[in-house]
Amino acid sequence: MGKRIIVTGGAGFIGSNLVEALLADQRVDKVLVIDNLSNGYYSNIVEFEGNDKFEFINEDIRNATKLVELFKGYDLISHQAALGSVPRSIQDPITSNEVNVGGTLNVLNAAVKNNINRVVLAFSSSTYGDSPTLPKVEHTIGKPLSPYAVTKYACEVYADVFQKVYGLDYIGLRYFNVFGPKQNPNNPYAAVIPLFCKAMLAGRRPVINGDGLTSRDFTYVSNAIDANLKALFSDNKDALNEVYNVACGDQTTLNDLIQIINEKLGTTIDAEYREERPGDVKHSLADINKIMNLLEYEVQASINDGLGQVLTWYRETVDNQ
Repeated sequence: MGKRIIVTGGAGFIGSNLVEALLADQRVDKVLVIDNLSNGYYSNIVEFEGNDKFEFINEDIRNATKLVELFKGYDLISHQAALGSVPRSIQDPITSNEVNVGGTLNVLNAAVKNNINRVVLAFSSSTYGDSPTLPKVEHTIGKPLSPYAVTKYACEVYADVFQKVYGLDYIGLRYFNVFGPKQNPNNPYAAVIPLFCKAMLAGRRPVINGDGLTSRDFTYVSNAIDANLKALFSDNKDALNEVYNVACGDQTTLNDLIQIINEKLGTTIDAEYREERPGDVKHSLADINKIMNLLEYEVQASINDGLGQVLTWYRETVDNQ
Protein backbone atom coordinates (compact mmCIF):
# COMPACT_ATOMS: atom_id res chain seq x y z
CA MET A 1 0.00 0.00 0.00
CA GLY A 2 1.33 3.42 -0.99
CA LYS A 3 1.98 6.40 1.26
CA ARG A 4 -0.39 9.27 1.90
CA ILE A 5 1.66 12.46 1.94
CA ILE A 6 0.92 16.07 2.87
CA VAL A 7 2.87 18.88 1.19
CA THR A 8 2.46 22.24 2.91
CA GLY A 9 3.23 25.12 0.59
CA GLY A 10 2.62 22.78 -2.33
CA ALA A 11 1.55 25.62 -4.64
CA GLY A 12 4.91 27.32 -4.18
CA PHE A 13 7.99 26.98 -6.34
CA ILE A 14 9.74 24.00 -4.71
CA GLY A 15 6.50 22.57 -3.34
CA SER A 16 4.77 22.32 -6.72
CA ASN A 17 7.81 20.67 -8.30
CA LEU A 18 7.79 18.17 -5.42
CA VAL A 19 4.07 17.51 -5.85
CA GLU A 20 4.65 16.70 -9.52
CA ALA A 21 7.34 14.17 -8.58
CA LEU A 22 5.23 12.59 -5.84
CA LEU A 23 2.20 12.17 -8.10
CA ALA A 24 4.39 10.26 -10.56
CA ASP A 25 5.89 8.07 -7.80
CA GLN A 26 4.54 4.51 -7.51
CA ARG A 27 5.16 4.59 -3.75
CA VAL A 28 2.53 7.31 -3.28
CA ASP A 29 -1.25 6.83 -3.07
CA LYS A 30 -2.32 10.37 -2.17
CA VAL A 31 -0.84 13.90 -2.14
CA LEU A 32 -2.65 16.59 -0.18
CA VAL A 33 -1.47 20.14 -0.86
CA ILE A 34 -2.13 22.67 1.90
CA ASP A 35 -1.46 26.25 0.81
CA ASN A 36 -3.13 29.61 1.47
CA LEU A 37 -1.79 30.97 -1.86
CA SER A 38 -0.21 33.99 -0.17
CA ASN A 39 3.23 33.08 -1.49
CA GLY A 40 2.31 30.32 -3.95
CA TYR A 41 0.21 30.25 -7.09
CA TYR A 42 -2.63 27.94 -8.03
CA SER A 43 -1.33 28.09 -11.60
CA ASN A 44 1.63 26.01 -10.36
CA ILE A 45 -0.64 23.07 -9.53
CA VAL A 46 -3.67 23.51 -11.81
CA GLU A 47 -2.22 20.86 -14.14
CA PHE A 48 -2.77 18.23 -11.43
CA GLU A 49 -6.55 18.70 -11.36
CA GLY A 50 -8.20 15.45 -12.36
CA ASN A 51 -5.40 13.32 -10.94
CA ASP A 52 -7.05 10.90 -8.51
CA LYS A 53 -4.04 11.06 -6.20
CA PHE A 54 -4.15 14.87 -5.89
CA GLU A 55 -6.12 17.10 -3.50
CA PHE A 56 -5.77 20.80 -2.74
CA ILE A 57 -7.03 22.61 0.35
CA ASN A 58 -6.72 26.38 0.71
CA GLU A 59 -5.65 26.74 4.34
CA ASP A 60 -3.16 28.70 6.41
CA ILE A 61 -0.56 26.81 8.47
CA ARG A 62 -1.16 29.36 11.22
CA ASN A 63 -4.53 27.66 11.83
CA ALA A 64 -3.37 25.11 14.39
CA THR A 65 -6.79 23.52 15.02
CA LYS A 66 -7.48 23.01 11.32
CA LEU A 67 -4.11 21.37 10.72
CA VAL A 68 -4.80 18.75 13.39
CA GLU A 69 -8.01 17.91 11.55
CA LEU A 70 -6.47 17.87 8.07
CA PHE A 71 -3.51 15.66 9.01
CA LYS A 72 -5.71 12.71 10.01
CA GLY A 73 -4.97 9.54 8.08
CA TYR A 74 -1.67 10.66 6.55
CA ASP A 75 1.72 8.96 6.81
CA LEU A 76 4.31 11.58 5.90
CA ILE A 77 4.64 15.37 5.72
CA SER A 78 6.86 17.52 3.56
CA HIS A 79 6.73 20.98 5.14
CA GLN A 80 7.65 23.48 2.43
CA ALA A 81 5.37 26.36 3.47
CA ALA A 82 7.20 29.52 4.57
CA LEU A 83 7.66 33.20 3.89
CA GLY A 84 11.07 33.36 2.25
CA SER A 85 13.24 36.37 1.50
CA VAL A 86 15.65 38.22 3.75
CA PRO A 87 14.39 41.67 2.64
CA ARG A 88 10.78 40.73 3.38
CA SER A 89 11.71 39.58 6.88
CA ILE A 90 13.52 42.86 7.51
CA GLN A 91 10.49 44.85 6.37
CA ASP A 92 7.99 42.70 8.25
CA PRO A 93 9.64 40.48 10.90
CA ILE A 94 6.36 39.86 12.73
CA THR A 95 4.61 38.07 9.86
CA SER A 96 7.76 36.14 8.93
CA ASN A 97 7.95 34.85 12.49
CA GLU A 98 4.24 34.03 12.69
CA VAL A 99 4.33 31.98 9.47
CA ASN A 100 7.77 30.42 9.65
CA VAL A 101 8.05 29.68 13.37
CA GLY A 102 4.42 29.60 14.46
CA GLY A 103 3.34 27.74 11.35
CA THR A 104 6.09 25.15 11.70
CA LEU A 105 5.19 24.63 15.35
CA ASN A 106 1.59 23.99 14.25
CA VAL A 107 2.75 21.46 11.65
CA LEU A 108 4.89 19.60 14.19
CA ASN A 109 2.08 19.63 16.74
CA ALA A 110 -0.47 18.31 14.23
CA ALA A 111 1.97 15.58 13.21
CA VAL A 112 2.31 14.44 16.83
CA LYS A 113 -1.45 14.56 17.40
CA ASN A 114 -1.99 12.30 14.39
CA ASN A 115 0.93 9.91 14.93
CA ILE A 116 2.60 10.90 11.68
CA ASN A 117 5.67 8.79 11.00
CA ARG A 118 8.04 11.43 9.65
CA VAL A 119 8.23 15.12 8.81
CA VAL A 120 10.64 16.50 6.22
CA LEU A 121 11.26 20.20 6.76
CA ALA A 122 12.56 22.89 4.41
CA PHE A 123 15.33 24.73 6.24
CA SER A 124 17.73 27.34 4.91
CA SER A 125 21.42 27.97 4.35
CA SER A 126 20.80 31.40 5.93
CA THR A 127 21.19 29.56 9.24
CA TYR A 128 24.97 29.67 8.75
CA GLY A 129 24.79 33.42 9.34
CA ASP A 130 28.10 35.14 9.96
CA SER A 131 30.16 31.95 10.10
CA PRO A 132 33.18 32.53 7.80
CA THR A 133 33.83 28.81 7.37
CA LEU A 134 33.72 27.52 3.78
CA PRO A 135 32.44 25.12 2.73
CA LYS A 136 29.46 25.16 5.10
CA VAL A 137 29.32 22.01 7.22
CA GLU A 138 26.09 21.19 9.03
CA HIS A 139 27.45 21.21 12.59
CA THR A 140 29.16 24.62 12.32
CA ILE A 141 26.91 27.68 12.18
CA GLY A 142 27.28 31.34 13.12
CA LYS A 143 24.94 34.07 14.29
CA PRO A 144 21.91 34.84 12.07
CA LEU A 145 22.10 38.02 10.01
CA SER A 146 18.38 38.58 9.40
CA PRO A 147 14.97 37.91 10.98
CA TYR A 148 14.40 35.29 8.27
CA ALA A 149 17.55 33.42 9.32
CA VAL A 150 16.39 33.52 12.95
CA THR A 151 13.03 31.98 12.01
CA LYS A 152 14.59 29.13 10.05
CA TYR A 153 17.05 28.32 12.81
CA ALA A 154 14.22 28.37 15.37
CA CYS A 155 12.43 25.77 13.25
CA GLU A 156 15.49 23.53 13.43
CA VAL A 157 15.50 23.81 17.21
CA TYR A 158 11.79 23.04 17.41
CA ALA A 159 12.17 19.94 15.22
CA ASP A 160 14.96 18.64 17.44
CA VAL A 161 12.94 19.27 20.60
CA PHE A 162 9.84 17.56 19.18
CA GLN A 163 11.93 14.51 18.41
CA LYS A 164 13.36 14.36 21.90
CA VAL A 165 10.11 15.12 23.73
CA TYR A 166 7.47 13.48 21.51
CA GLY A 167 9.48 11.00 19.44
CA LEU A 168 8.57 12.64 16.12
CA ASP A 169 11.14 11.68 13.49
CA TYR A 170 12.26 14.43 11.13
CA ILE A 171 14.76 15.24 8.41
CA GLY A 172 15.76 18.85 7.84
CA LEU A 173 16.95 20.12 4.46
CA ARG A 174 19.00 23.32 4.35
CA TYR A 175 18.39 24.64 0.85
CA PHE A 176 21.13 26.61 -0.89
CA ASN A 177 19.65 29.12 -3.38
CA VAL A 178 17.31 26.79 -5.22
CA PHE A 179 16.16 27.89 -8.69
CA GLY A 180 14.13 26.42 -11.53
CA PRO A 181 10.77 26.34 -13.32
CA LYS A 182 7.74 27.79 -11.50
CA GLN A 183 9.89 30.30 -9.59
CA ASN A 184 8.05 33.55 -10.24
CA PRO A 185 10.25 36.47 -11.40
CA ASN A 186 7.34 38.90 -10.86
CA ASN A 187 7.09 38.30 -7.13
CA PRO A 188 8.13 41.47 -5.24
CA TYR A 189 10.64 39.34 -3.32
CA ALA A 190 11.83 37.29 -6.29
CA ALA A 191 15.21 35.57 -6.05
CA VAL A 192 18.24 36.63 -8.06
CA ILE A 193 18.17 34.03 -10.86
CA PRO A 194 14.55 34.62 -11.95
CA LEU A 195 15.19 38.37 -11.80
CA PHE A 196 18.35 38.07 -13.91
CA CYS A 197 16.64 35.75 -16.41
CA LYS A 198 13.63 38.00 -16.83
CA ALA A 199 15.72 41.13 -17.32
CA MET A 200 18.22 39.60 -19.73
CA LEU A 201 15.59 37.81 -21.82
CA ALA A 202 14.03 41.23 -22.30
CA GLY A 203 17.40 42.78 -23.17
CA ARG A 204 17.62 44.76 -19.94
CA ARG A 205 20.55 45.12 -17.56
CA PRO A 206 20.17 42.94 -14.44
CA VAL A 207 20.63 44.66 -11.08
CA ILE A 208 23.37 43.45 -8.73
CA ASN A 209 23.38 44.61 -5.12
CA GLY A 210 27.07 45.08 -4.32
CA ASP A 211 30.18 44.47 -6.41
CA GLY A 212 29.03 41.17 -7.94
CA LEU A 213 31.64 39.15 -6.05
CA THR A 214 28.99 37.76 -3.70
CA SER A 215 28.91 34.00 -4.29
CA ARG A 216 26.29 31.33 -3.88
CA ASP A 217 25.94 27.57 -4.24
CA PHE A 218 23.10 27.85 -6.77
CA THR A 219 21.05 24.65 -6.75
CA TYR A 220 18.76 23.56 -9.57
CA VAL A 221 15.36 22.43 -8.29
CA SER A 222 15.75 18.81 -9.44
CA ASN A 223 18.44 18.47 -6.76
CA ALA A 224 16.06 19.72 -4.06
CA ILE A 225 13.35 17.33 -5.25
CA ASP A 226 15.76 14.40 -5.15
CA ALA A 227 16.72 15.35 -1.59
CA ASN A 228 13.06 15.48 -0.54
CA LEU A 229 12.24 12.11 -2.07
CA LYS A 230 15.28 10.52 -0.45
CA ALA A 231 14.33 12.09 2.90
CA LEU A 232 10.70 10.95 2.72
CA PHE A 233 11.42 7.36 1.79
CA SER A 234 14.85 6.56 3.26
CA ASP A 235 15.03 3.32 5.23
CA ASN A 236 18.32 4.32 6.84
CA LYS A 237 17.54 4.94 10.51
CA ASP A 238 20.90 6.68 10.95
CA ALA A 239 19.68 9.31 8.49
CA LEU A 240 16.73 10.33 10.66
CA ASN A 241 16.67 13.36 12.95
CA GLU A 242 19.49 15.08 11.12
CA VAL A 243 19.89 18.30 9.14
CA TYR A 244 21.44 18.23 5.67
CA ASN A 245 22.81 20.70 3.16
CA VAL A 246 20.98 20.54 -0.18
CA ALA A 247 23.24 22.00 -2.84
CA CYS A 248 25.73 21.19 -5.59
CA GLY A 249 28.96 21.84 -3.70
CA ASP A 250 29.90 24.51 -6.23
CA GLN A 251 30.43 28.27 -5.90
CA THR A 252 29.34 30.93 -8.42
CA THR A 253 29.62 34.70 -8.09
CA LEU A 254 26.86 37.01 -9.32
CA ASN A 255 29.25 38.33 -11.96
CA ASP A 256 29.88 34.76 -13.13
CA LEU A 257 26.13 34.17 -13.20
CA ILE A 258 25.65 37.11 -15.56
CA GLN A 259 28.40 35.76 -17.81
CA ILE A 260 26.83 32.27 -17.97
CA ILE A 261 23.40 33.67 -18.84
CA ASN A 262 24.95 35.87 -21.53
CA GLU A 263 26.64 32.79 -23.00
CA LYS A 264 23.34 30.89 -23.00
CA LEU A 265 21.49 33.77 -24.67
CA GLY A 266 24.26 34.85 -27.02
CA THR A 267 24.18 38.36 -25.55
CA THR A 268 26.66 40.80 -23.96
CA ILE A 269 24.52 42.54 -21.36
CA ASP A 270 26.30 44.27 -18.48
CA ALA A 271 24.98 44.41 -14.94
CA GLU A 272 23.81 47.53 -13.14
CA TYR A 273 25.49 47.76 -9.73
CA ARG A 274 23.78 49.17 -6.63
CA GLU A 275 24.47 49.23 -2.90
CA GLU A 276 24.61 45.97 -0.97
CA ARG A 277 21.49 44.92 0.91
CA PRO A 278 21.49 44.53 4.70
CA GLY A 279 21.30 41.00 6.03
CA ASP A 280 22.86 39.30 3.01
CA VAL A 281 25.56 36.67 3.52
CA LYS A 282 28.63 37.42 1.36
CA HIS A 283 29.67 33.89 0.45
CA SER A 284 27.96 30.52 0.51
CA LEU A 285 29.24 27.08 -0.45
CA ALA A 286 27.94 23.76 0.83
CA ASP A 287 29.69 20.62 1.93
CA ILE A 288 27.33 17.88 0.68
CA ASN A 289 29.18 14.82 1.96
CA LYS A 290 26.70 14.17 4.76
CA ILE A 291 23.61 14.00 2.55
CA MET A 292 25.45 11.93 -0.04
CA ASN A 293 26.57 9.42 2.57
CA LEU A 294 23.40 9.08 4.66
CA LEU A 295 20.63 9.77 2.13
CA GLU A 296 22.42 8.62 -1.05
CA TYR A 297 21.80 12.04 -2.58
CA GLU A 298 23.38 12.75 -5.94
CA VAL A 299 23.67 16.03 -7.79
CA GLN A 300 21.09 15.83 -10.58
CA ALA A 301 22.02 19.01 -12.45
CA SER A 302 24.79 21.61 -12.28
CA ILE A 303 24.15 25.35 -12.38
CA ASN A 304 25.10 25.31 -16.06
CA ASP A 305 22.59 22.54 -16.83
CA GLY A 306 19.91 24.17 -14.71
CA LEU A 307 20.29 27.62 -16.25
CA GLY A 308 19.81 26.17 -19.71
CA GLN A 309 16.58 24.48 -18.64
CA VAL A 310 15.18 27.40 -16.68
CA LEU A 311 15.91 29.91 -19.46
CA THR A 312 13.91 27.72 -21.81
CA TRP A 313 11.04 27.64 -19.31
CA TYR A 314 11.05 31.42 -18.79
CA ARG A 315 11.23 32.02 -22.51
CA GLU A 316 8.17 29.85 -23.07
CA THR A 317 6.01 30.80 -20.10
CA VAL A 318 6.82 34.25 -18.74
CA ASP A 319 5.96 37.63 -20.20
CA ASN A 320 9.37 39.27 -20.26
CA GLN A 321 8.28 42.66 -21.53
